[in-house]
Amino acid sequence: MTAPVRPLRSFLFVPATRPERYAKALASGADLVCVDLEDAVAPAEKEQARAGAAALLASDAWEPARSSVRVNPPGGPLGRDDLSALLEAARGGPAAGRLLLSVPKVDGPEVLADVRRRAAEAGVRAERVALVETAAGLRDVERIAGADGVAALFFGGLDLALELGCAPEWEPLLYARSRVVHAAALAGVPAIDVPFVDVADADGLAAEARGACRLGFAGKGAIHPAQVEPIHAAFAPDPAEVERARNVLREHERHGGSVFLLDGRMVDRPVVEAARRVLARAGAWSGAVGPAPTREESPA
Repeated sequence: MTAPVRPLRSFLFVPATRPERYAKALASGADLVCVDLEDAVAPAEKEQARAGAAALLASDAWEPARSSVRVNPPGGPLGRDDLSALLEAARGGPAAGRLLLSVPKVDGPEVLADVRRRAAEAGVRAERVALVETAAGLRDVERIAGADGVAALFFGGLDLALELGCAPEWEPLLYARSRVVHAAALAGVPAIDVPFVDVADADGLAAEARGACRLGFAGKGAIHPAQVEPIHAAFAPDPAEVERARNVLREHERHGGSVFLLDGRMVDRPVVEAARRVLARAGAWSGAVGPAPTREESPA
């Protein structure tokens, strides 16, 4: 398991057919920009997308700490060709030391191990974001999350809903979301929620992002730069929550680590650790558990 080098509140997809949007996506402030060879690319444009992504990886513009590439399913011919081209482009360039590959349709840890083996043979240190978006993947999500080199789990709710025959809505997918969060917690990696696809519905995005945060997700996917700021706001604790967390930690220190009452409520170890997480999210507590801290043309 390898923790990401940055927070993962926002995970912004950019089609590999439009490499000029990569810089705009980085400028949006997204924590991670994912250059997409899969869902955002039409079948007739796969070769063009692969060439565009490979050129980005080999260029000085590539920022390994803030970037990923989503390949096509690596068990098929498109995915195998994607990996060959990307690993060749990354070799010797800025991505060789850390190439974050987003792997779709992960049904089990074996496919992740194969991707890692191919990267090692090419001399590239590859970490992986595993997309859990099939019934088989949900069944084996704990094994997937615990595979070596997994940096995060990504909940692919739209594809999973299609496979399950359920509505792609919060309630029908709550069990699946919870399974992904649980597996990520067991493995010590962040879980990222599915993008909200209605770019015009800012209120709907904010509500779903807040729900994902309450459920335990570390962040949420995005398909447009305009979604980044609302997602960050949803995953940030409000001022009252931050102040209470500070009070909890001050009183915890004053009481020498023993259990105490604050505003009539018992404060023990889980409450203290939760306060540290709050301040970590707010970027205000250096010893915390958890991650540190104009509408543009749509990239999707």
